[in-house]
Amino acid sequence: MSNVNSKSDLVDSVAAKSGLTKADSAKAVDAVVASITDILKAGDELNLVGFGKFSTKKNEARKGRNPSTGAVIDIAANTAPKFTPGKGLKDAVNA
Repeated sequence: MSNVNSKSDLVDSVAAKSGLTKADSAKAVDAVVASITDILKAGDELNLVGFGKFSTKKNEARKGRNPSTGAVIDIAANTAPKFTPGKGLKDAVNA
Protein backbone atom coordinates (compact mmCIF):
# COMPACT_ATOMS: atom_id res chain seq x y z
CA MET A 1 0.00 0.00 0.00
CA SER A 2 1.45 3.35 -1.00
CA ASN A 3 1.05 6.59 0.90
CA VAL A 4 -0.69 9.37 -1.00
CA ASN A 5 -0.46 12.40 1.24
CA SER A 6 -0.12 15.31 -1.15
CA LYS A 7 -1.15 16.52 -4.56
CA SER A 8 2.19 15.44 -6.06
CA ASP A 9 1.67 11.92 -4.64
CA LEU A 10 -1.80 11.86 -6.21
CA VAL A 11 -0.37 13.02 -9.56
CA ASP A 12 2.25 10.24 -9.38
CA SER A 13 -0.47 7.67 -8.63
CA VAL A 14 -2.68 8.88 -11.50
CA ALA A 15 0.30 8.77 -13.87
CA ALA A 16 1.16 5.21 -12.81
CA LYS A 17 -2.42 3.93 -13.12
CA SER A 18 -3.33 5.74 -16.35
CA GLY A 19 -0.11 5.59 -18.35
CA LEU A 20 -0.18 9.38 -18.75
CA THR A 21 2.91 11.49 -18.23
CA LYS A 22 3.27 13.26 -14.89
CA ALA A 23 2.65 16.59 -16.64
CA ASP A 24 -0.58 15.33 -18.23
CA SER A 25 -1.64 13.73 -14.95
CA ALA A 26 -1.06 17.04 -13.13
CA LYS A 27 -3.24 18.81 -15.71
CA ALA A 28 -5.95 16.17 -15.27
CA VAL A 29 -5.90 16.41 -11.46
CA ASP A 30 -5.98 20.22 -11.64
CA ALA A 31 -8.88 20.08 -14.12
CA VAL A 32 -10.90 17.72 -11.92
CA VAL A 33 -10.35 19.86 -8.80
CA ALA A 34 -11.19 23.05 -10.71
CA SER A 35 -14.34 21.47 -12.17
CA ILE A 36 -15.57 20.29 -8.78
CA THR A 37 -14.85 23.74 -7.33
CA ASP A 38 -16.76 25.46 -10.14
CA ILE A 39 -19.75 23.14 -9.70
CA LEU A 40 -19.90 23.81 -5.94
CA LYS A 41 -19.41 27.58 -6.40
CA ALA A 42 -22.42 27.57 -8.73
CA GLY A 43 -24.49 25.97 -5.95
CA ASP A 44 -24.85 22.65 -7.76
CA GLU A 45 -24.09 19.10 -6.63
CA LEU A 46 -21.83 16.51 -8.24
CA ASN A 47 -22.82 12.88 -7.80
CA LEU A 48 -20.19 10.32 -8.83
CA VAL A 49 -22.10 7.05 -8.57
CA GLY A 50 -20.22 4.56 -6.42
CA PHE A 51 -17.71 7.17 -5.24
CA GLY A 52 -19.70 9.89 -3.53
CA LYS A 53 -21.51 13.19 -3.68
CA PHE A 54 -19.99 16.65 -3.49
CA SER A 55 -22.41 19.32 -2.30
CA THR A 56 -22.58 22.46 -0.20
CA LYS A 57 -24.22 23.20 3.13
CA LYS A 58 -25.43 26.63 4.19
CA ASN A 59 -24.58 27.51 7.78
CA GLU A 60 -26.68 30.23 9.40
CA ALA A 61 -25.14 33.11 11.32
CA ARG A 62 -24.86 32.34 15.01
CA LYS A 63 -23.32 33.37 18.30
CA GLY A 64 -20.21 31.65 19.59
CA ARG A 65 -17.67 32.02 22.36
CA ASN A 66 -14.00 32.86 22.17
CA PRO A 67 -12.42 29.87 23.94
CA SER A 68 -9.61 31.94 25.47
CA THR A 69 -11.63 34.85 26.82
CA GLY A 70 -15.16 33.48 26.95
CA ALA A 71 -16.40 36.58 25.12
CA VAL A 72 -19.47 36.19 22.91
CA ILE A 73 -18.66 36.60 19.21
CA ASP A 74 -20.75 36.70 16.05
CA ILE A 75 -20.05 33.93 13.56
CA ALA A 76 -21.09 34.96 10.04
CA ALA A 77 -23.25 32.80 7.79
CA ASN A 78 -21.25 30.77 5.29
CA THR A 79 -21.46 27.99 2.77
CA ALA A 80 -19.29 24.95 3.44
CA PRO A 81 -18.32 22.19 1.00
CA LYS A 82 -19.54 18.73 1.93
CA PHE A 83 -18.61 15.23 0.73
CA THR A 84 -20.77 12.19 1.31
CA PRO A 85 -19.06 8.90 0.40
CA GLY A 86 -20.95 6.47 -1.82
CA LYS A 87 -21.57 2.79 -1.17
CA GLY A 88 -18.80 1.66 -3.53
CA LEU A 89 -16.20 3.79 -1.75
CA LYS A 90 -17.41 2.70 1.70
CA ASP A 91 -17.30 -0.96 0.66
CA ALA A 92 -13.80 -0.59 -0.83
CA VAL A 93 -12.42 1.10 2.29
CA ASN A 94 -13.98 -1.49 4.61
CA ALA A 95 -12.96 -4.53 2.55
